[in-house]
Parts: sequence; C-alpha cells; structure tokens
Amino acid sequence: MLNKLSLIRFEAQHNVCNAILSLALVLSVVYLYNFFNQSDDVKHYKRNFNMISLNLNNIDELLLHDSADTARGRNANCTIWTCVNIYRCGQDRIKVFVYPLQEYVDANSGERAAHLTNEFYQILNAIVKSPYYTPNPNKACLFVPSIDLLNQNNIRAALVNKALGSLEYWSDGQNHLLFNMLPGTHPSYNRVIDVNTDQAIILGGGFDSWAYRVGFDVSIPVWSSLLRKDVTVKSYNEEYLLIAAQLNIFPKHLWILQNISEEHPNEMLFLKQCENSSLTRCSVHFKRSAFQYPKVLGKGTFCLLGRSLRLGQPDLLEMLAYNCIPVVAVDNYVLPFEDVIDWRLASIRIRESELASVVDKLKVVSTNRKEELKNQGRLLYNKYFRSLEALTLTILEYLQCRIFPHNNRDRRNWNFLDSSSGRGMNPLFLSRVVNRAEGFTAVILTYDRVDSLFLLIEKLSLVSSLHSILIVWNNQQKAPPLPLPVISRSIKIVHTRDNRLSNRFFPYKEIQTESILTIDDDINMLTADEVDFGYEVWREFPDRIVGFPSRLHVWNNFSSHWRYESEWTNQISMVLTGAAFLHKYWSYMYTYRMPPIIKQIVDSRMNCEDIAMNFLIANVTNKPPIKVTPRKKFKCPECTNNEMLSADLNHMRERSYCINEFTQIYGRMPLRAVEFRADPVLFKDNFPEKLKRFSDMGTL
Repeated sequence: MLNKLSLIRFEAQHNVCNAILSLALVLSVVYLYNFFNQSDDVKHYKRNFNMISLNLNNIDELLLHDSADTARGRNANCTIWTCVNIYRCGQDRIKVFVYPLQEYVDANSGERAAHLTNEFYQILNAIVKSPYYTPNPNKACLFVPSIDLLNQNNIRAALVNKALGSLEYWSDGQNHLLFNMLPGTHPSYNRVIDVNTDQAIILGGGFDSWAYRVGFDVSIPVWSSLLRKDVTVKSYNEEYLLIAAQLNIFPKHLWILQNISEEHPNEMLFLKQCENSSLTRCSVHFKRSAFQYPKVLGKGTFCLLGRSLRLGQPDLLEMLAYNCIPVVAVDNYVLPFEDVIDWRLASIRIRESELASVVDKLKVVSTNRKEELKNQGRLLYNKYFRSLEALTLTILEYLQCRIFPHNNRDRRNWNFLDSSSGRGMNPLFLSRVVNRAEGFTAVILTYDRVDSLFLLIEKLSLVSSLHSILIVWNNQQKAPPLPLPVISRSIKIVHTRDNRLSNRFFPYKEIQTESILTIDDDINMLTADEVDFGYEVWREFPDRIVGFPSRLHVWNNFSSHWRYESEWTNQISMVLTGAAFLHKYWSYMYTYRMPPIIKQIVDSRMNCEDIAMNFLIANVTNKPPIKVTPRKKFKCPECTNNEMLSADLNHMRERSYCINEFTQIYGRMPLRAVEFRADPVLFKDNFPEKLKRFSDMGTL
C-alpha cells in the first residue's frame, strides 16, 4: 500500500514539473517571435541608444505632404503644471533628448521649412555634450527638435507647423523646447515667434511682459555674431559717459538722442552705421570719425539699449562683452533670465519717457556704484554669456531649477560668486525672503563669565534655526574655556589679540551663514520661540537690524544736543546688538567701510559699538530697525549691576556723547524713530497654545 502511494505521489510531482517546463518553453517562443517580428526602430531603442550624429554630411530628408499633421496654435495659458508632463522628469535631474538632424522639405515645391545656422548647430552640440543629454527618448524629460527657429526671417511658418506636427514625440508640444532669438516679421514684429507652438516652451529673445508666460517660457539673450570666443571682459579707457551705437532705434527716440548728443557732445557719443562697412560705426556729428564696432563700446561708461522693432537685440551681450554698463530704456522688455538674474546689479533701467534726461541721471551715479555695476556685468558675462555653449548650459541649468524647485539653488548664487569670504552679499539686493534652511550663526562676545556662557550655549542649542555658534573670546590673559558643552550644532572659538568691543563685528571666516545673531554672554533669558521668531522676521527684512532690546534718540531743546534715551517708550530708533540679528554684510561694512574714527571712539571708550552699527545701517538704508516681541527687561549695558561695565554712571552720558559725535561725522542724523513692533500671529489671541507656532514668547 505504501509503495503504491509513493508511486502516485512521484507521478504527480513529475506531471507538475512537466507543466512548468512547458509553460516556460511557450513563453520563450512568444518572446522570440515578438522580438524578431517588431520593427527595426523598436529593436534599436530597446537594445542600444547611441548619441545622435551631428554629421552635416549625413542629414536625412523628410517630405511634408499636404495631408501632414499640423501643430496647433500657441496656448497662451500654459504653465509648468498644465503643459509639462513632470512625471517624465524623474526625481532630481532633467534629461534632454535631441531629435536627429533632418531637413523638412515641402513635397510639392521642394522648399525647406528652415535653414540650419551655425549658431543653432552649436546649441545642439552643446546639449548633446552636456550632462543633461540622453539618447533615449523614453527617459527624456525635455525634447529639442532639430528645427532651426532662431530667426523668424529664415523659416517658412506653414512648413514649420507641419514639421513640428510630424515629430514622433510631439504630443501637442508637451515637454518640447523651441529656441527663437529673433521673433516676428515685417510689419508687425510680434514679440513671440509666429508659428504654431501649441504647448511647447519657447526660449525667446524678444519677450515683453504681455507675451511672456511667467514661470513657463524662458527669456534668453540674442546672440551676437560679432562676439568671438577670444573676447574677454576687461576695463578700457573710458572717454564718454554714454555711447548710443544701436541700429534701428525708433525714430522718436532717435530724434531725442540726436538732441542729447548736440547738448552734451563731450559726454555722449552718438553713432550710426557707416556706409561702407557693417563693422564700423560713424559719429553723427563728426563725419570723419569712424569707430570699429563693437570694440568702440569699451570707450564708454554706459551704453544705451533703446527700443527697436524687435525688443531683444544683440547689443546687450556686446555691451557686457566690452564692460560697458547697459542703460535699458525699453519698457516691458523681459531681460534674460530676469527671475533669477538681478539685472539691477549690472545695469541701469529707465523708462522710455525719461530718455531725454538720461545724461543727467547718469551723472549722479557714484564712482563706487559704477565700479560695482561693471564688476557685476563682468561676472554675468563670463559666467553665463561668453559663448553659445555657456549660454546653452545656463538655459539647461535654469530649466533644471525650474522643474525641480526643491533642488533649486538660491537666487544669490546666480548673482554672486562664492560668498565664503568675510564680506558676504549685500542685503540690499537679496531676495525678499531669505532661505529659511540656512539658519543663523550666533556670535557670542564674552570675556570671563564662563558659567553664563555655558548656560547661553545650552539655551541656544534648543533653537531650531540655529546653524552654529562662534564664541569671540575677548580675554587675552586667559585661555578659552575647554571643554565646551556638547550640543548638536558646531561650536567654534576665536581668541582675539586685543580686548575691543569691535571684535564682535569682525567678518570672521568661520561665519558660514548670511544671518548673524550678535548676543552677549549674559543674555540668557530669551526663549527658543523668541529667537526663532526673531530670525523669521529678519528673513523678511535682511537689510535691517532685527532684535529685542530697543532704545531711542531724543533731541534736547535746552542743550541743543541729542540724548540717548533708555526709558520704555512706544518709539524706538535703535536695537541694541546685545541680542539682535543682522546680515553678515554689515560686519564687513563696519570693519572696512565705516569711517575709521568711529571705530576708534568705540574701542577707546569700550562703549557705543551698538550705536555705531545702528548709525551705519540707517545711513545706508534710511530705514529704522525692527523690534520683535514685547520683552523689555534685559541684562543690558544700561542695567545697574556691579558685575557689568555700565555700573559707572558716566556710561549713559558717554552714549549721548557718541550719538552727537557720530552725527557730526556723518554730517546728518541718519537714525529714524518709529512706533512699530513685530509680534507673532495669534500672539495675544485667546487660542490654544499648542496651535500657535510661537507660543513661548516670554513677558515684559
């Protein structure tokens, strides 16, 4: 009986194995049949994706018949969320597919849809050689047709519409990039290319604010064929305040410029194209004066970019190449990459209605300002525009940041070089709200109060926005205390050579953030919520002092002098730097740009460094500081305490002296009094504390 059961079990197992083998064999046969019967193109895509060939001697021709599909008209309401399939783009990097080179020819007339130019070929070559390129269209986020649309005059719109519609992955233009630098034709000269682009992203060189789809299209510069690779931005001998050498300026503006050049012949050079050569410009008033173009732009401090038939002009890059500050007098013109590049740092912009007074406006620009504009123009040109390859890579990086905003580099990184030097970046030109993730560096000035210092470090470690702590040890007789408290943020110590109050404002290289919390070692009563809220307010006002203890300057009619006032009032004009946020840039200004005599007064008297900083910032910005939270009681320089410097009654009198002396040095009173205090939303509302973001705000 057992032998019979075993035999049955063996036969069942054998049948199962045979069934599995049969199924595997059938699947293999089906796979091989499908593989060998699919098209050659599909087999190629599945087996191997090679980099496309840009060989100009091996370009296929595609006939466009009357029945060919035609691309639909431009969708004026496109956004990155409605006309781009983000799901094609992966998680952290865009991939760009370039269609193989093809000539699109009308089947009836033999006319070509577009002509391939050297500039567009360089763009395609730069994309293929970039890290963003993929030869696999199935992995591509963006697609670039090999149809040269750079110049509207070189295309046949009806044929281009068919050529776009015939693209294999067109799909109503989704995720497609179309390069166009010179849009529009006579007589209308539209601000966007006159072809049916459907949902494609247009990389255009002539957008105005009406045609530009914000956050979707990309404004690019018009490339100049006169710029060679060996052109380097450098300083030239400037002979003229303003040069106007642009061709095809509107007649109305041309007449205004002629009048200006007649009124200011020594300050403005007005040029037109010479009759015998396109590479020279001739003076309008001196017929024998001919200048080589665009090299002549280096002879001017400013160069005018005026309104022409097309808004985008190659003159902009020519000005930057020869380090001439562009004066943009074109209303509504969308400058290249203007949502990430701050053109205020490299150019002057005036309204067209102000063109008649342009020379008077430029005369009042300070020498330092001119130098800053030139330096920024040099940086932008060398970094983004010095070649078509550099421009193409800039476009791809810009698109990378747009599609993956969580990986987007901060706007300041587009406009500045490495800020690891002590200066940092001028807060007057930072974006409206600074990136929260960076956090702040707490700079603690201390001398000998170790217990108070360690307590402050432990309290600061609870602040979520704290990046790091820098201890400025101002005692030359003792070594800094070790070991320091162990916290989750880095702590560094700087042992100063001299005991000076100005040491708290030195731009130490150890400070890696833009935001600094200057704080005394005995200010340990602030809560973590108060400090976090102070940082949030500073993020919205990075050009100001934002802090906790506030003071006021008051005019004394009897003595005809200013008086330092520490009484609790509704008005404030100073925030003391014993507990205040400020931008790293102001430390640089305090150390290297503030009148040296002020720092000498501060260090000799061991007083008034906070007043000096308030004067400095108010003098530059003409804005008052911002007090946060209602807290008014602090262990501050004015509090009577035997352990503190201010025990001397002369201390208050000295601070009044400082205000009057600083006013004389600056030649005016820059401080601004204001009745304002920043408190969190729901601060005093009868609301559950756990629902408030900043619930522990302390008391008076």
